[in-house]
Amino acid sequence: MDAPQPTARAGGVVATLAFAGTTAAIMQTLVTPLIAELPRILHTNSADAAWVITVTLLVGAVCVPVTGRLGDLIGKRRMLLACSVPLMAGSVVCALSSSVVPMIVGRGLQGMGMGMVPLGIALLRDVVAKEKLSSSIALVSASMGIGGGLGLPIAAAVAQYADWRVLFWGSAVLAVVIAALIWFLIPDVPPSAEGQRFDAPGALGLGVGLVCLLLAVSKGAEWGWGSATTLILFAAAVLVLLGWGLWETRTRDPLIDLRTTARPRVLFTNVASVFVGFGMYASMLVIPQLLQFPEATGYGLGQSMLAAGLWMAPGGIMMMIVSPLGGKLTDARGPKFTLICGVLVIAAGYGLSLALMGSGPGLMVVCMVINSGVGLAYGSMPALIMSSVPLAETAAANGFNTLMRSLGTSVGAAVTGVILSQLTTTMGGHSFPSEDGFRTALLVGGGVALVAALIAAVIPAVRATAVEDGAGAAAAPAEVKA
Repeated sequence: MDAPQPTARAGGVVATLAFAGTTAAIMQTLVTPLIAELPRILHTNSADAAWVITVTLLVGAVCVPVTGRLGDLIGKRRMLLACSVPLMAGSVVCALSSSVVPMIVGRGLQGMGMGMVPLGIALLRDVVAKEKLSSSIALVSASMGIGGGLGLPIAAAVAQYADWRVLFWGSAVLAVVIAALIWFLIPDVPPSAEGQRFDAPGALGLGVGLVCLLLAVSKGAEWGWGSATTLILFAAAVLVLLGWGLWETRTRDPLIDLRTTARPRVLFTNVASVFVGFGMYASMLVIPQLLQFPEATGYGLGQSMLAAGLWMAPGGIMMMIVSPLGGKLTDARGPKFTLICGVLVIAAGYGLSLALMGSGPGLMVVCMVINSGVGLAYGSMPALIMSSVPLAETAAANGFNTLMRSLGTSVGAAVTGVILSQLTTTMGGHSFPSEDGFRTALLVGGGVALVAALIAAVIPAVRATAVEDGAGAAAAPAEVKA
């Protein structure tokens, strides 16, 4: 494999890609402060308004592996620019919307921009010098979490003190800025899989299977886990994804090379990614509710949405601080060690939450600890993936790993929702999650993080032969076996 080609503008490249990933993540949390107001704003019911959030998840999950593969085929810079177009268009459509259908369309377009993160991570392998690669990967990878942590208080402040449309006009401006930065600062690297064809049937099969699966997971609690709709979607997901897998193993240029994905190092990293995504998202669902529930409950802290976001904001800042340090840890001890440390820190944060959930400062500390662990974990997983796949599959493999994280967050949201809906209390004629429900959800989040640590512990080290044939370009020397 050709060595990465460092550029004089490597610092600008890393900053641009991290900014792009942060902005893409902000798009996901953009409407969180508006959830309660969406039915009134869009003149619809709560069930239809919920699609404003769900559609971004679905479109992002489908587009991330597809844009990753296209990045390998036609160039990562070109696909980064392509991803910025639906971000701009979707933001404008949302800003101009007065009903639910155009808002859903706009949010779907915004979801297409989520492919920026795996594309950016893959591009780093081409343009950043080896000694700076781990810390650069860690920062860009963690930008998803950073955007989520910082986006909530920013969106809450805008929603509270300005018209809600300002949120989307602001996101449109950010998308334009990102496109300009990509155009001027990102080098045009030749495609790593030039000459191969795009697997359209594979993209269609994966898209249909993922939509069925994620719809069933995200809407199962609302529709009923035993309802005909949910069961049919789960069955369809299984059948379609099995057929997709069979196709991928037989076609010449697959969307995702499942033989590479089945390598133990890649397989265990992707499985761990699901659990890390679960562990991260459980806290993002529980902590805001604890902060905002009325004090009369005995465990709620009665904070406004803006105040709750400000209590959680230091967590996003910690992720920004810890990510480069995680890169240095990866250089010294290898990405596997960093991943194990990260998920153990997440588990420790959940342990602290059981003792500190009674105050705003306490929950702020919990957010800082959990997000520090997420920063370490998110930065190490792409390094593990890229140390195990050929250069021609870098973006596609990172896209699949990002998909696994998204699947983990979806499952985490569903499981946490079930726990909170089953363990309830009643006050003033209204039923809502009890303190035991929140404690159970936090315990489950910590347990899932420990499972992720066990899975990470069995990830095999990359062998010297892998480094020699180019699959291990991102591996740290500490992990190479003779």
